[in-house]
Amino acid sequence: MSQSSGSSFRGGGRARGRGRGGGGGPRGASPAGSQASGGGPGYHGGQGAPPGSRGGSPGGGRGFGGPGGGGGRGGAPGDIFNPQGDLTLPDRLSQQNLDSLVASFKRVPATPEMPLRPGWGTKGKAIKLRANFFAVNVPKDLTIYEYAIKYSEPNPRKDRRKEKMPGPVQAQVLVLLERTAAFAPYMAHIAHDRRTRLVSSRALPEDLSFDILFVEDLENAPRPDGPTYRVEFELKNELNSSDLTQSMEGNVQYRDSSLDNPNTTGDKLSLISALNLVLQQHAARTGIRFGKNRYFFPSTNRDIPLSLGLFARQGFFLSVRPTFKQLMVNINVCMTAFYEPGNLAQAMLAFQRQSKGGMPNSFVERLQVITHHLPYPKKYTARKVTNATARQQMMRFDEENRSVSIEYFFKKKYNVTLKYPDNLPLIDATPPSAKNITYLPAELCEIPPNQAFRGLLDKDSTAAMIKVACNPPAFNANAIAYQGIPALGLQQGALAGPVAGFRLQVSNDMAVIPARVLDAPSIAYRGRQQNVRDASWNIVNVKFQKGGDMTKWAVLVVTEGRREEFEGRRDSKLKEFVETFSKKCRDSGMTMSNELPRLIITDKLPPLHRQNDPYREKAIQIIRQALKDNINPQSKPSFVLVLLSGIDDYIYPGIKRLCDVELGMHTVSMLLSKARLDPQRPQKQDQYFSNVALKVNVKLGGINHTLDAPSMMWLREKKTMMVGMDVTHPSPHSRKGTPSVVAVVASVDDQFVHYPASLGIQRNANINREAEEMVQDLGLMIKDRLLLYQRINRRLPERIIVFRDGVSEGQFRLVLRHELPQLLETFKKFEKGAYRPKLSIVICGKRHHARNYATGQDHAVKNGNTLPGTVIDKGITDVFNHDFYLQAHHGLQGNVRSTHYTAVYDENQMSADTLQDVTNRNSYLYARATKAVSLIPPAYYADLACERARLYLNNFLNLADTDAQSTVGSGGPRGRKKTVEEEQAEREKVFQDAEKVWGQGLHQSLRESMFYI
Repeated sequence: MSQSSGSSFRGGGRARGRGRGGGGGPRGASPAGSQASGGGPGYHGGQGAPPGSRGGSPGGGRGFGGPGGGGGRGGAPGDIFNPQGDLTLPDRLSQQNLDSLVASFKRVPATPEMPLRPGWGTKGKAIKLRANFFAVNVPKDLTIYEYAIKYSEPNPRKDRRKEKMPGPVQAQVLVLLERTAAFAPYMAHIAHDRRTRLVSSRALPEDLSFDILFVEDLENAPRPDGPTYRVEFELKNELNSSDLTQSMEGNVQYRDSSLDNPNTTGDKLSLISALNLVLQQHAARTGIRFGKNRYFFPSTNRDIPLSLGLFARQGFFLSVRPTFKQLMVNINVCMTAFYEPGNLAQAMLAFQRQSKGGMPNSFVERLQVITHHLPYPKKYTARKVTNATARQQMMRFDEENRSVSIEYFFKKKYNVTLKYPDNLPLIDATPPSAKNITYLPAELCEIPPNQAFRGLLDKDSTAAMIKVACNPPAFNANAIAYQGIPALGLQQGALAGPVAGFRLQVSNDMAVIPARVLDAPSIAYRGRQQNVRDASWNIVNVKFQKGGDMTKWAVLVVTEGRREEFEGRRDSKLKEFVETFSKKCRDSGMTMSNELPRLIITDKLPPLHRQNDPYREKAIQIIRQALKDNINPQSKPSFVLVLLSGIDDYIYPGIKRLCDVELGMHTVSMLLSKARLDPQRPQKQDQYFSNVALKVNVKLGGINHTLDAPSMMWLREKKTMMVGMDVTHPSPHSRKGTPSVVAVVASVDDQFVHYPASLGIQRNANINREAEEMVQDLGLMIKDRLLLYQRINRRLPERIIVFRDGVSEGQFRLVLRHELPQLLETFKKFEKGAYRPKLSIVICGKRHHARNYATGQDHAVKNGNTLPGTVIDKGITDVFNHDFYLQAHHGLQGNVRSTHYTAVYDENQMSADTLQDVTNRNSYLYARATKAVSLIPPAYYADLACERARLYLNNFLNLADTDAQSTVGSGGPRGRKKTVEEEQAEREKVFQDAEKVWGQGLHQSLRESMFYI
């Protein structure tokens, strides 16, 4: 076999917006505001980047010059940020201080829930790194006064309904307040959230209030009937920095109150939140906020064209983080898409010229536009593109007591003659609280500048974003140090905003932290050990540890009339193709017969018809019939090799659902544009077939490779089951009411290779606001996993280690409250209630902004990223929690990101070395790669299983263009908006429809295999 990366390209379906690698292309659609990253499971599309790496490819010629060295894109390989900088560790990280902290924890009674750090890791080669954290010094005697901002109308208008003031109005009132001379004396020592919370470093006068004559955002003067708002401040709390200091010193009495520890105070979280307001206030006033902690500054960036109507802009993330004996501010680069400013009608026309389907709803949803047909400019938020033009759409015109067209209404009411009354669809811009629908002609709408795109990027835009965001480590570090800090107002000697007023000091030097590089395990194939280098190994001329049974398999050729397809059953190249792949599998150690597989060729599929067959159900029916006509249900093939000539949003998911749910057959898909022999590069096909063979072997129960015995010693001391859990939610492109998808995988062998899965769907807050976002039927799924383990091993595991993916730090408590009890209750259902394994739960976090930078070439790979096996448990980790950052994989491109592991429950009392080493070594057991991956396989597999299960609901998760449009006159002749009850009923109906499509879920014959790999 040739060397294989195990990577793949996912073409169909929607992703959750967080990429974990897999290479070859984008993972469906990514959120516009997220860090763009690599691909995921699906079509087997070639080598690409390995699982866990950042997608895209490094560009050239885009450099950044800044003090401290380190080049940019197109610079020398392996640039090191600030190579001449001081690498002295701070006194707080002396061994004496670190040992003293752990010793103090040992004096506290140990509990499995949120265990205190048991110690520090010692294994591996010690190194020093830089991290994108900057020390913040807080005065010991600082008191922060926390106020609730109250709004009222001293002279309320008679026709004004009493209702809560909208957030944008509150924000505008505060903007006007800050412009008043009377408020100027307070500006230097206050910060607020632009809504209802204000913090001050000085006590405000008790009777302080201001009357603000309201002026709309886009206007220069108040309207004649404009309201006056009174702003008052109610003292809610006095926060003292000593509480935070005590917590950072390691005093357990001041541990995070979110853990429901009755001995803690609530001031620590409030104080951190207040300091976030202070440090972000300058950015909030001068930049564009997107999300919770990200800011973009037009004057400091070169905008990069992204796709039609959008461009990419770099910004900066900022968040306060308490660490041992030091408050830090975490600053990172981020990238998002912005709208090109201009007339919306012109943008629509551009879409019509360059795109078959015209402007999609994803472009318009939540787009803010400004109109000028009224006596004053007015801002609207668009909801969607309708199917009706201004000439077609009717509305009730009360002045004439009849229904008229939108075109007529604007002419009669505002003397506006529309240029495109019958050429362009209307925009639905109905406010959330309105009773009637608001329609706007696109030509009257202007897209203002500096507006972030809040939807999901399509595949092409995602790929472009990946390319733009894929910068080397030194480039990002320089951007943070020499662009981010000044733009955020944190530059020493020029502190901006209230930072100085709160007497805060912010270091401009990146933190220097200790780290270690853990050893890689030895990789074993049948009768042969493989050398590991850069977390990768070569498998030329080796055989799998255990070959799967391929004596009976089939090939499905999906015919669509594309250029890459074979010419039919008698095409000699098709026979050669199948024989070559068969030989690859045989040479890899799989059991083969001498006969060629059954060949199934579909009739030519009908093309996509967006109106009559938006989900290509006619094409899926042809494939279904071809399989049923050629396969005996009583003697099914071990797997079906599916040959696809193109990427399609419906064919690939349709085949997966058909075979996984209806027919119960394993499938592996090949993309012929990648898989067919290229005479100029024959090795590409060999490598491609090697990648596919890795997947086939594991699906059929084989074992590709194992780890050496010392690497597995701790796991094999007792019968251990490793579990991965993940939940994925519908995207904004999904039908409202679409369920969430849950996957639980669990090992069944002592090699920790095979992880069969349980799948399920559940209601989410989108369907029912009371729905719990945790796994709702976890007990049943774990029971299935334990029963299978018991049947295969003839005993139950003595200990269970759960790796929970998809959980943020703020949800740790929810896992303990809602998922832990289900696990413990399930154990009682075995051995007459006497079964009680030792349980540990570890959260795996990828959505963090911690980045690490090598300080020397001796502990960096060629592109400047840190070495595989880099582990960090000091300097930037939590004061109390048993957590660490691990980068197990080789970051081929971009700025590598580690995974943040936190033990939130631990009855096994794992030491730091045990948990870190087990996690690192298991990262080499990912079955379909010859590389270590960035996420421990149980969690990675749970993610893959979720993504596979999403395909079964593809028509709900991946809206067809026809479903994304509103129908003509959808609101009725008067344009009535649906009530909350009506929308809720529609969402429940969608959920029930999805339940019917889901049926019994995965076919019984696949439930004991890794069908999803």
